[in-house]
Amino acid sequence: METAAILPRTELLQVADIVAREKSIDREEVILAMEMAIQKAGRSKYGHEHDIRAHIDRKTGEIALTRHREAVEEVENEATQMTLAKAREIEPGIEPGQFIVDALPPIDFGRIAAQTAKQVIVQKVREAERKRQYEEYKDRVGEVVNGLVKRVEFGNVTIDLGRAEAVLRRDELLPRESFRQGDRVRAYIYDVREEPRGPQIFMSRSHPQFMAKLFSQEVPEIYDGIIEIKSVARDPGSRAKIGVISKDSSIDPVGACVGMRGSRVQAVVQELQGEKIDIIPWSPDPATFVVNALAPAEVAKVVLDEELHRIEVIVPDDQLSLAIGRRGQNVRLASMLTGWDIDILTESEESERRQDEVKTRSALFMEALDVDDVIAHLLVGEGFSSIEEVALVPVEEIAEIEGFDEDVAAELQARAQTYLEHQNELFEARRKELGVTDELAALESLTPAMLAKLGEAGVKTLDDLGDLAGDELRENLGPLAMGEEEANAIIMAARAHWFEDEDAEAKD
Repeated sequence: METAAILPRTELLQVADIVAREKSIDREEVILAMEMAIQKAGRSKYGHEHDIRAHIDRKTGEIALTRHREAVEEVENEATQMTLAKAREIEPGIEPGQFIVDALPPIDFGRIAAQTAKQVIVQKVREAERKRQYEEYKDRVGEVVNGLVKRVEFGNVTIDLGRAEAVLRRDELLPRESFRQGDRVRAYIYDVREEPRGPQIFMSRSHPQFMAKLFSQEVPEIYDGIIEIKSVARDPGSRAKIGVISKDSSIDPVGACVGMRGSRVQAVVQELQGEKIDIIPWSPDPATFVVNALAPAEVAKVVLDEELHRIEVIVPDDQLSLAIGRRGQNVRLASMLTGWDIDILTESEESERRQDEVKTRSALFMEALDVDDVIAHLLVGEGFSSIEEVALVPVEEIAEIEGFDEDVAAELQARAQTYLEHQNELFEARRKELGVTDELAALESLTPAMLAKLGEAGVKTLDDLGDLAGDELRENLGPLAMGEEEANAIIMAARAHWFEDEDAEAKD
């Protein structure tokens, strides 16, 4: 084959250097893109089936175009392979898997070939640029950066960060906020993803951590780690709450964040387009923190339910609207800030509910234990809420109630146990009637009442129970439901026989 005339192309290296500088990418990446473009043009001329490769000398810019054919025992593709015998005629001592390299004459780039080469180079340079952007910004998630608005499309803002582009989506902007080309923008990088096309760097001005970062820029004590931001809750553009705690007892965390005459907090408010910010002292005690979080409303009493992660807040009647806030904003933000579900009641509502509970429980005790209303009220007053509690507590506890002795306590407990046994018999009969299997009934933690309830919901076998999720089990049980962890443990116990069957099959 004709020997290639090797062309000096120092201008190629100059172009590569210019592109590498402009796009801030490696010069080698640009030269590899050029080689690929020349290679593609060579294949268009000599045939796509051939293994044609291009090489640009990194010092002189000379281009060498070559065809490679692999030496093999049996030829499958004549365009890219040749027999070992034939290869050894050309190059004695060649081994299988090695290549015969033929130099090709230089190609004259026509208009179409040049256009194709340009497209390949542009594409490869763009890919290299995107890779460089990703590598540069992948570890900068959580930073606040400044940039210039490059363009606005359908409310989405493209921001020029100097060496990269980022996108600020419409839903990540503050309400009623608009930008024009050339505006300076400060935003929070919340995600950097390696994507083949489209944006890679995602920014936000409505993210809770954006506000936290702004505070750390404005308050030196936060930056130095003396004051810690524990949690943030935002209704972007309207209102926000931020929980802070000081590691130095001599420094007031709220005062430090507010600053002299409110200068520090005002700087943040200004950046967030007038968003009102409540600075809340954080407390390790959930009840105290919830009370603080509901500020400016006053709280009379709180009741915690740790199992359900719910907290009941009782406020004076005149404080209800303040505690809830406009469209429920205050209580919603307080719930987000603390991580607790908050129920708000007025003192009169709570009193009414308490009276209803007393009536209901007293009626239950009167019916189940066959006692008068005085004894029933005494039991309710001592905190007994169910027949199970009366049946299971030590007799001494009941005997300690004023007006009771051990004989009365023992009689009450005996009646409670008899009542429960009778109820369990009824539930057991109902379970069998509904077709709930004995295997399901054998599971610990499931009472006869629960089994009857599951049977009514169509859960009758271990497989039926195993197919449920923990929250579905709790939903089916309704008022009888246990905690989330216990529900998940019951589900796993129901699934245990699946794994036993699999192990048995594996042994066979």
